[in-house]
Parts: sequence; structure tokens; C-alpha cells
Amino acid sequence: MNSLEAAKCQKMSDEIANLVELSPLVYKAFSSTPRTPFVPVSINAFKLDAHPIGSNQWISSPLTVAKMTMALEAENCDNILEIGCGSGYQAAILAKIARRVFSVERIEALANSAKSLMKNLGINNVFIRFDDGNLGWRSYAPYDRIILSCFCQSVPDRLFSQLKDDGILVAPVAKDNKQYITQYKKSNGQIISQILDECVFVPLLDGTEQR
Repeated sequence: MNSLEAAKCQKMSDEIANLVELSPLVYKAFSSTPRTPFVPVSINAFKLDAHPIGSNQWISSPLTVAKMTMALEAENCDNILEIGCGSGYQAAILAKIARRVFSVERIEALANSAKSLMKNLGINNVFIRFDDGNLGWRSYAPYDRIILSCFCQSVPDRLFSQLKDDGILVAPVAKDNKQYITQYKKSNGQIISQILDECVFVPLLDGTEQR
């Protein structure tokens, strides 16, 4: 990462930290992860806004990414499953705080682009699969943590089945025509939920798109 990019990432991280309490490890992840490569369509990748990334998809505001990351409580976890890779920014942040990240993307062009970007940036612990996110990624289950980077009316039971006991799943869930970051904790097979914050995400869709 060049010095200009590093300085902008540092400034963005400080802006986020003024609005959301970040752990030192998460703060470092935002400071040390380049932002510009993940935001191909934007003029200013460092604004705390969502940005288009092509294929009618959006990359979340870095502020929202921070809120989701903190809600996941994923520091030093062994494995994380992400549903909705997009351009890969959330996965790249998680790669700095956990050992392995498995990310599923339903749009082939985005999945291929994110794979190339991870390789170019030397991020070797993110594994990306082109598939229907509703199915999860059974091969590497169960997961310590699961994160949905797309909103749903309710979290598919299949995803909860791929979550370890004592694991945490974080998802944007629709309620009363709004979306809320919702944290789910699995304990003895039971799911306990907590609504954390309002948010805006693209929807979780069925199937795949080959482009």
C-alpha cells in the first residue's frame, strides 16, 4: 500500500473510530487494508458512504462494515463464513482479525474479480466461492462466525446449521420496512437474537448470475 493510500486509510479509520468504538485489532485492520481497489466506480472511496461496484451491487459504507465487524466479535477466530462477497472489502477486513475467511458470492463477475484482487493484494487466507449464498459453504462448516453482507427477511435455517455452538451470526434483517444489524448467538442449539443498529444493504437473492 502506497503512502497516500495508507494516509487516507488512517484518516478514514480515525473518522470511523470517532463514531463507533473499535477494538485495537479492528482499528488496525481498517488502517492497514487498502480501500481504493475495492471501490472501482467511486471518485472518493474514503467517504463514509456506500458506493456502486458494478453488477447493480454496492459496497457498504466503511462505517457499516465497522459496525458489522464489531458485532461479529470475531477476533482470533479460526474460521468465518461470509455470504455476499461483493468486491471483497469486508472479507479483507476480516482476514486481518481471523485465521480463515470463506466468502460466497452469487454473481460470477464479482466473485472472479474479488479472487483476483485478493491475489494481487497478497491476501492468502480469504477463499471465495461462486454459488448461491443461501446454501452457505458446507465443506468447511461448522463456522465460528457467519456474517451476511446482504439483508434478508429471516436468516436461512441452513446457515444456522453451519454455525458452531457458541458461535455468532450477524445479519442485516428486515423489520417494519427497515433493516437492522442483528446479532444471533447460538447456545446449546438455541438461537438468541439482539437488534443492534439500523442499516441498508442489497437483498439476499436465490440462485446465481453468470456474467
